[in-house]
Amino acid sequence: MKILLLDDDPFALRLLERQLANIGIKVEHACEHAEQALELLCSESTDVDVVFCDLQMPHMDGVEFLRNLAIIAEPPALVLVSGEDPRVLQSAERLARAHHLHVLGTLHKPFDMDSLRRVMERHEALANDPTLTGMQSVYGADELGDALARGELVNHYQPKVDLHTGRIVGVEALVRWQHPRDGLVPPGRFIPVAEQTGLIDELGRVVLAAALSQLRQWRDAGLELHVAVNVSMANLVNLGFPEYVLRETAGAGLPPSALVLEVTESRLMKDVRAPLDILTRLRLKRIGLSIDDFGTGHSSLAQLRDLPFDELKIDRGFVHGAAADASLGAILENSLRLARQLEMRTVGEGVEDKADWDYLAASGCDLAQGYFIGRPMPGDRLVEWLDDWRNRSAALVPSR
Repeated sequence: MKILLLDDDPFALRLLERQLANIGIKVEHACEHAEQALELLCSESTDVDVVFCDLQMPHMDGVEFLRNLAIIAEPPALVLVSGEDPRVLQSAERLARAHHLHVLGTLHKPFDMDSLRRVMERHEALANDPTLTGMQSVYGADELGDALARGELVNHYQPKVDLHTGRIVGVEALVRWQHPRDGLVPPGRFIPVAEQTGLIDELGRVVLAAALSQLRQWRDAGLELHVAVNVSMANLVNLGFPEYVLRETAGAGLPPSALVLEVTESRLMKDVRAPLDILTRLRLKRIGLSIDDFGTGHSSLAQLRDLPFDELKIDRGFVHGAAADASLGAILENSLRLARQLEMRTVGEGVEDKADWDYLAASGCDLAQGYFIGRPMPGDRLVEWLDDWRNRSAALVPSR
């Protein structure tokens, strides 16, 4: 792993270099000026895997550096470092992600060795699991259409567990492409092309059918779970959609209440009539409705006012790290309070460590989902995961 450090303070550079050396990582380059770092990164002879970038620098500050880093053909992964207000650091992180830069994490000065180690472990995990890189789509509509016809789209399932009992109550179905050349391809690389070319409806049908079939198998094995399937409001234009969903659940021998539709909205609705019609009828038929990624994009208070959701999923950006961040904690706790007042079930997603788990549980959230609990997995792996989770959850919910 080749590291480049960027900080205008020579002492800070030496300190970070020693800290990295203490966890077995050698620094290749240390720069005091952003211009020097960019020159190195643009050089064909320089190969860098991770850049540690301070935000407060003279001449070209860290935000300007991000802007320039984003136009490099293959920018390295990024760790943002600063002693500024934590909210400034969070804004810089969001900006970097908006530039499609690969952010491993942020470090607020002064930081400890455990924080540094966790960031570098994140890089190792990404290096070993290419499905987590979030690469942009390189596939066309014809190739994706052929993949759908050949049955190459498969579901993985991420567990959702009760924070107060540790019991698994459901799973979220997350589609993957088992590509014959590229291996397991994450959804970020093909969902956009499906939405842009009209293939999203067919893809949704494939995901729903597979999820219901898998749920039937689990229930036959004695696992009383529900399954959540993602649907975009952009797809809720066919007024016969509720009847289609009921036919699918009945065909799998499942009650409508076994299914939750997680609704996302990436674009502002121009006409609310069809989605409002469809979602209201789905709730009348006892299909669960979850507002996904609450607090981001167009998932907003207006949707809670207008649409009959019975579950609120709090976006990972407000969950992970909330225990140590007053701003995140305030947003999370107010979201939970709002949901309770509306008598909605709550799900915290993005639970990545025990601190996230403990904070959600203490805040009164109902369900949790995230890598700390379990990564998305093929359906036949769930029973094996469940055996391990029962042992782990005993320590997390000691009063159970």
